[in-house]
Amino acid sequence: MVLKVVLFSFTGIIIDDEEIRQALSDQRLLDENLRPDEDDYTRLCLGRSDRASLKGLLAQRGRTVTDEAVDRLLAKGMIAYESWLNDLAELPLYPGIDDLIERCQSADIKLALVTGRQRGQVELVLERAGLSECFSVIVASDDVSAEGSKPAADGYVRAIERLNAEYPELAVAVDECIAIENSFAGIEAAKAAGVQVVGVAHTYPHHMLLRRADWVVDYLREVKFGWIGERFGGERIDIDEPLEETVDLDEASA
Repeated sequence: MVLKVVLFSFTGIIIDDEEIRQALSDQRLLDENLRPDEDDYTRLCLGRSDRASLKGLLAQRGRTVTDEAVDRLLAKGMIAYESWLNDLAELPLYPGIDDLIERCQSADIKLALVTGRQRGQVELVLERAGLSECFSVIVASDDVSAEGSKPAADGYVRAIERLNAEYPELAVAVDECIAIENSFAGIEAAKAAGVQVVGVAHTYPHHMLLRRADWVVDYLREVKFGWIGERFGGERIDIDEPLEETVDLDEASA
């Protein structure tokens, strides 16, 4: 086996936008005369799709809504998110994401995004960040049902199917991919699809990811694809710059 594909999450890995997402979620509830709750947001929303999160929050409060009503609420959220982006002087991208993407590309590793965010939001961020051409495939919340949201495997399965459709010569298998995830739901989704996971402690503390992900790092700069490539049985790819401090991933994943 060789490492052929890296599958990235979006919120929590590429952009640090969870705070505005929670604020928009709270506002949706207030608009429906419902009270927001931080614990509910953490339990029902982190790592899950916009659609699944909204439906879960409303159901928690005894509200049953039609798909059309959910679509209207999500459209309002899209407008508010775009307004937030337009007001920013600089995108809150996670440090090291540009370098990590560049190192993958240098090794001819295909990149895909698997996210519960709306495609329009993802495309706005990628375009502004100059990353639009980096990802061969994007699977967004528009592409899966609320029931297929992370922690279900649907998004990861669909991403690999689309990669194989676009690059049939690669013949990508799930055990030739890794996922870069920050949330419990995202890690569970990738592993349910048979994909090994690097957990990044952007959202949850390092120790809380240890029993869930295959490897755990604190920062994106600590993701070492040369080392991971070796573990996949391929030749070492010397694309990683040496760090002042290295992370023992064997110890971290013990």
